[in-house]
Amino acid sequence: MKTIYKGDTRYEKVYEQMQLLGIQDVTTERQHKNGTIVWRLPILSDARGKYLEYASFASGYVRNQGVDCHSNWQCNKRIPKDVYYPEYEWKKLDNGDHTQVKTGRYLKWQTRTCELIPIEIDRLEYMLKYVIKNEFIKRANTVQQGNFVPRWRFDEKCNECENRDVKEVQVIIDGHRYKLI
Repeated sequence: MKTIYKGDTRYEKVYEQMQLLGIQDVTTERQHKNGTIVWRLPILSDARGKYLEYASFASGYVRNQGVDCHSNWQCNKRIPKDVYYPEYEWKKLDNGDHTQVKTGRYLKWQTRTCELIPIEIDRLEYMLKYVIKNEFIKRANTVQQGNFVPRWRFDEKCNECENRDVKEVQVIIDGHRYKLI
């Protein structure tokens, strides 16, 4: 299912950046009806030889689509969350039995939860940044077939490369400049 992002400049910018990076919208009709958008990266998985996919869900999650692992995992930022439980104490009843009774105090337990992103364009922008940092840059020295490409092959001073047309994409994320070859 191809969605056309025309009219909203933020959507057009995200879509243009994804096209430059070779990221394709592979959303099915059913996913589209559920408010999910799935994107296929031009990067082969190390584990199974399939292309990596990421999805934006209407529930506010951004997730990988489980190619390298058994289930989808959330890419959203983790934030601390305090959970409070009532404190209990044991009391002896008149008949000799024991029971738990609330003391009126609460115990604090700190856990982490995912920060949901309720607006679709914000999820897409977050997903694009996440994918560039964690997939494209992490795997910058590999090609689709999984072969290692040494950095010196793309060095401007390399004689072999002088006659080649090496394309480079520059991306700025949160003020940091990244070069993708």
